[in-house]
Amino acid sequence: MLIAFNKPMNVLSQFTPEGSWPALDGFGLPKGVYAAGRLDRDSEGLLLLTDDGRLQARITSPRAKLPKTYFVLVEGVPEAADIGALTAGVALKDGPARAEAAEVVAAPGWLWPRDPPVRLRKSITDTWLRIVLTEGRNRQVRRMCAAIGFPALRLVRWSIGAHDFAGLAPGEWREVAG
Repeated sequence: MLIAFNKPMNVLSQFTPEGSWPALDGFGLPKGVYAAGRLDRDSEGLLLLTDDGRLQARITSPRAKLPKTYFVLVEGVPEAADIGALTAGVALKDGPARAEAAEVVAAPGWLWPRDPPVRLRKSITDTWLRIVLTEGRNRQVRRMCAAIGFPALRLVRWSIGAHDFAGLAPGEWREVAG
């Protein structure tokens, strides 16, 4: 079984709550499924869950190089050279990282209002980026954006491989073909 779940902001990618942070146990997911990878508490979007250990390993293996597409709202307006740096590679503390693709995009029309809202400053413009990675290190998209001087304000994972969360509101899930 493979499940696509649209993880809301401030929900942990685990089944046990910690402190005041809710977890996956409150969304009526089937028993016996586990997250294939993770999505940080302050990030939103697609989380795949499965009860198949081999499938879970295939989804999360760095060797699989499954593309993961993210939409990220950054503070400021990156120029072409900044976007080029993401695809050329940036230095992070745990080694170099590069995006397979990166571009400035319009705000996604399918995007829901965030709760709590993003704190925007009137004096600083913000910009949406679409970034595709084939690895998934801890907070990698946020760290890459910070490395080029544009802090991430909101991060939404749209897809992993051929799977996305189209048609799912935050907190909703559906079974998908593996």
